[in-house]
Amino acid sequence: MYIDFPNISPIAFSIGGFGLRWYALAYLTGIISAWFLTKKNIKKYNINISDAQLDDLVFYTTLGIILGGRLGYVFCYGNGYFLRNPLEILAIWHGGMSFHGGIVGVILGLLYFSYIYKFPFLMITDLVALYTPIGIFLGRIANFINGELWGRVTNVPWAVKFPDGGYLPRHPSQLYEAMSEGCLMLIVLTYLWQKPFIRQHHGIISSVFLIIYTLSRMCMELFREPDAQIGFIFGNFTMGQLLSLPFLLLGLYILNNTVKKSQH
Repeated sequence: MYIDFPNISPIAFSIGGFGLRWYALAYLTGIISAWFLTKKNIKKYNINISDAQLDDLVFYTTLGIILGGRLGYVFCYGNGYFLRNPLEILAIWHGGMSFHGGIVGVILGLLYFSYIYKFPFLMITDLVALYTPIGIFLGRIANFINGELWGRVTNVPWAVKFPDGGYLPRHPSQLYEAMSEGCLMLIVLTYLWQKPFIRQHHGIISSVFLIIYTLSRMCMELFREPDAQIGFIFGNFTMGQLLSLPFLLLGLYILNNTVKKSQH
């Protein structure tokens, strides 16, 4: 038993000769949604960030996502392809973004933003991390629509036959990730944000984000087919699992430090 892949066009809609793809729409919708919700948060909790500063925050975050995500893919998943075709590095419309690289890019962007505006770095990362799961959810849904990053072969009743997946029923791992890294994490972070203690001790939201994302990603990789150009590493590990480990350690480190400081 399996489910036939719904034949959805990768282009959400076209205007004239321009076609907007679902993946680009997911990025755009995620950023705009986070922008709007963060603005409401700033006003609701009287956070001392002006509208102009928030605009800059969104700019540096978006820049970090794009540059970090692309370069992360080039260096971690390119497998030498981009060394042979360096101009392809700029061709982001051909696909290829790394979420782990995006995290690094955003961290660097937020470091710069915090430096020029003299904001506590972890206060800013908390604000950004809070609604990042929206973008993750939409991005994974777009992966499913595009029929990419599918799961391993399985016989579960909800298995999906992806057109490029060898026509064997596979785990819809994109949907698993959308629910765990997106919906579940958004619920947890939103719940924690309601607690005054959490909001006052900068870094807890950021650390919980890193811990939930990395644990979820490492688990979901057990259902996801490894990237064809890389395969398994060190036996049965995937690149996604290995890249997640440093961020898990970083999240635990930040959480430990924040809790220790709150006790003094």
